[in-house]
Amino acid sequence: MINVNDKAPEFNILTDIGNFSLKENLGKNIILFFFPKADTTGCTKQAKSFSDFKNEYDNLNTLIIGISRDNQLKQIKFKEKYGLTCILGSDIDNEVCTKYNVWVEKSMYGKKYMGIQRSTFLIDKNGLVSYKWDKVKIPGHAEDVLQKVKDLQI
Repeated sequence: MINVNDKAPEFNILTDIGNFSLKENLGKNIILFFFPKADTTGCTKQAKSFSDFKNEYDNLNTLIIGISRDNQLKQIKFKEKYGLTCILGSDIDNEVCTKYNVWVEKSMYGKKYMGIQRSTFLIDKNGLVSYKWDKVKIPGHAEDVLQKVKDLQI
């Protein structure tokens, strides 16, 4: 399990804009949010809410990257369809989801299956987990994360 103040697990992932490495982005805060599936109602609301605050995050030296198991092409189409401004990572092999402990057993209508738990991690410029949110509820979440980033600046 990853806890606050732990070193964030390193990852290198293919995104809609090319490769993204946590190590290569040290010196910036990183919002790492995991979502179950591109172009679904909840995931679209989640990605749009982070995109709505992109300028504020940029002013706070903060990158936003969303990760799901969708392939790069689907992430690109998702981003273009909704005008999203966050980076979208493709974790097809489930490596990053596993490292961050968001690949979990879920249940719907009594049927159990494995899937991504909607979660967010705020990684500070030194690569430490400053905050984490498990089982994220979308309304107000991007605003809450933004406030935590602002708190890091103090």
